[in-house]
Amino acid sequence: MSIESIRSLIAPDMLAVDDVIRRNLYSDVALVRQIGEYIIGAGGKRLRPVLVLLSAGAFDYKGSAHHDLAAVVEFIHTATLLHDDVVDESDLRRGRKTANAMFGNAASVLVGDFLYSRAFQMMVKVGSMRVQEVLAEATNVIAEGEVLQLMNIHNADIDEADYMQVIQYKTAKLFEAAARLGAILGNASAQQESAMAEYGMLLGTAFQIVDDVLDYTGDATAIGKNLGDDLAEGKPTLPLIYTMQRGTPEQSALARQVIEQGGLEAFDEIVAAVRACGALEAAMDTANRIKQQAIDRLGGLPPSQFKNTLLELALFAVDRKS
Repeated sequence: MSIESIRSLIAPDMLAVDDVIRRNLYSDVALVRQIGEYIIGAGGKRLRPVLVLLSAGAFDYKGSAHHDLAAVVEFIHTATLLHDDVVDESDLRRGRKTANAMFGNAASVLVGDFLYSRAFQMMVKVGSMRVQEVLAEATNVIAEGEVLQLMNIHNADIDEADYMQVIQYKTAKLFEAAARLGAILGNASAQQESAMAEYGMLLGTAFQIVDDVLDYTGDATAIGKNLGDDLAEGKPTLPLIYTMQRGTPEQSALARQVIEQGGLEAFDEIVAAVRACGALEAAMDTANRIKQQAIDRLGGLPPSQFKNTLLELALFAVDRKS
């Protein structure tokens, strides 16, 4: 299963979304255009726009507003990436230098602000107060998630529930909004809209858990970022939380130490500990359980290629290697 095969069903729609993105990146300010095109042009999986399009298709939507909202979701996501990389002092994303490494922190933050405001201009043009409500709430919750994550850095006392709250706010909330938007456009019933929103939330949660596992098991070239980035920042991700809970006293103490101190000096040791105590398998078991919950939420959708592809998307979110 690959993201390319998943996107094949909506290939013409994705081209239309790309056209919307290009048109709305325009600014009279050259640096805004340059940075916006740099980060958008880096590509990525585009899962959130894909989710808008597949959800709309599952409810037989026939208009073009799903192209605009898919682009809006991508702009919001891109703005969070620009801000994240400044906060995290990251220098590599999607296999290229981050925008802040190329253009500086100040420019990255300000262009992130531009993308947020442009996204709101675009969503207003869709002419749906319900759409604006969903996206305004999502953007606010994402910001709360960013602050929660910042507060939890170097905190070795957070538990799995705390971790889940962070990733559901910071990452999964936009997945939830993307899935809900497609259902709204397709005039889904209230029950179907809620089911799609829950699918998106669960999908995004499983996706982020796998991301955190890949920080220890992935290939830097394949995943497009430096391995151990989260470890270096002292982020208490699920593999480390499970190591503290399930490891030997020595392994637990090491996990606590790397969270509290950050850095990569103990990277090889902590990777060995995380693997030896079964924390990676436990994290993947959690991701797979949540993936199945996401799949279950699709039970009320009418049969279609779009429903089948949403099922495949859930599988991809967990089975991927990058």
